[in-house]
Amino acid sequence: MLTLSHILKALAPATQYQITQDLEIACGCVDSRCASEKGLFVALKGENTDGHQFVDQAFANGAVLALIDHAIESKFPVIDLTQESFELPKNAPFSLQTPDALLALQTLAKYWRQQHNLVVIGITGSVGKSSTKELIASVLGSQMKTLKNQGNMNNEIGLPLTLLSLTEEHKAAVLEMGFYVAGEIKLLCDIAQPQIGIVTNIGTVHAERAGSIEAIARGKAELVESLPASPEGLAILNYDDPFVKDMAGLTKARIFYYGLDPEADLWADEVESRGLDGIRCRMHYQDESLYVTAPLIGRHSVYTMLRAAAVALNLGMDWGSIFEAFKDDRVQLRIVTVKTASGAVLIDDTYNASPDSTMAALNLLADLSGRKVAVLGDMLELGRYEEEGHNKIGMRASEVADEIVLVGTRSLMTRDAAIENGFPADMIHWFNDFNDATTYLRETLKSGDIALIKGSHSMHMEKIVAALEDVD
Repeated sequence: MLTLSHILKALAPATQYQITQDLEIACGCVDSRCASEKGLFVALKGENTDGHQFVDQAFANGAVLALIDHAIESKFPVIDLTQESFELPKNAPFSLQTPDALLALQTLAKYWRQQHNLVVIGITGSVGKSSTKELIASVLGSQMKTLKNQGNMNNEIGLPLTLLSLTEEHKAAVLEMGFYVAGEIKLLCDIAQPQIGIVTNIGTVHAERAGSIEAIARGKAELVESLPASPEGLAILNYDDPFVKDMAGLTKARIFYYGLDPEADLWADEVESRGLDGIRCRMHYQDESLYVTAPLIGRHSVYTMLRAAAVALNLGMDWGSIFEAFKDDRVQLRIVTVKTASGAVLIDDTYNASPDSTMAALNLLADLSGRKVAVLGDMLELGRYEEEGHNKIGMRASEVADEIVLVGTRSLMTRDAAIENGFPADMIHWFNDFNDATTYLRETLKSGDIALIKGSHSMHMEKIVAALEDVD
């Protein structure tokens, strides 16, 4: 377990000090409300508030240490780690002041990762990172103690906090790595030092910030560029995505391709969607061909299965163990089904939306039985690909749905594309926000209907699901 001694070795290696009582650190957080017993609170300054104002609140909630980078008002001691020597308090809690609290967190996480002998798997891509992380962690977790980042803790704050939870028992860590700007994944790799890197695909998610799909590809490629050389390093790349496939030339790691193309090292065919009951496919690896099933929803989930199988096979797991792990229905991450009071079924895929993920959700809707309603909100942060993305979704929705319900000004482009593709205009209903859409759906959805709810996170499409769900 992480201790005060480890923190001081990482952050003040040349300083003279004495420890009368070492402290065990069970976890780290940046939200004082989430602080818990034996916790480390890292005070960061955000856009709207400064964590330094809540150090004592974190202590009240159980934290025993805080990392700060400027003077604070506190009834507890503050130790300046930049001094040549200092005397530590005999009792916790207290704060450690450094020049930069975020940098201190990242430095500590890198140090702590280096103290552990384990395999670290980094995952990036435009779509499918979280489901891939969950399935890989489930598969590896059936054989060894495996750490994973929770929720969306995949950035320069969340990933270091995750690594602070490493113990001697962990033999693997599966870490999702998010991308917004150039250099971000390189930073995360410097902290986590993955030996295995997985790239899912390249799409237009966050293109507004990155600028172009080419810039996104360059940013995601930082993962494979950071891998150690073969044989220690392994890059698991999507053979079916040209941007990802070409990353093979950017790394010295060993290349392992997956996909639906028989040229890949691990490939699948006979992909069969069983609707809400999962998918089935045949996987091919070396001289073997085996049928595999999983509770994952949607044909696109075959790629998630291939990525997890690729990691497991390269780490020496046998097919039998992989098959058993795939049966765990807890790995279904974001797509869930909800019943309404009227008897309709909602497919809740409201976490976020991009053209690729929305297309996959519409393809799932196509595989289901019943009167199909596509409830689609704006897709944000697409930059120059905004019109193209919404048009593409409008075309596909017109082919899949019996009725289309749209939310947000950008979805007017979706409406126009659907009508242009021959969809009846009177079967498209547009609303400015989720409240009006909720009212309409409450009045019109009926037993036998199946409605897909999908949109960017800030469109609050999840509130439609919450309002319509039958909780009795």
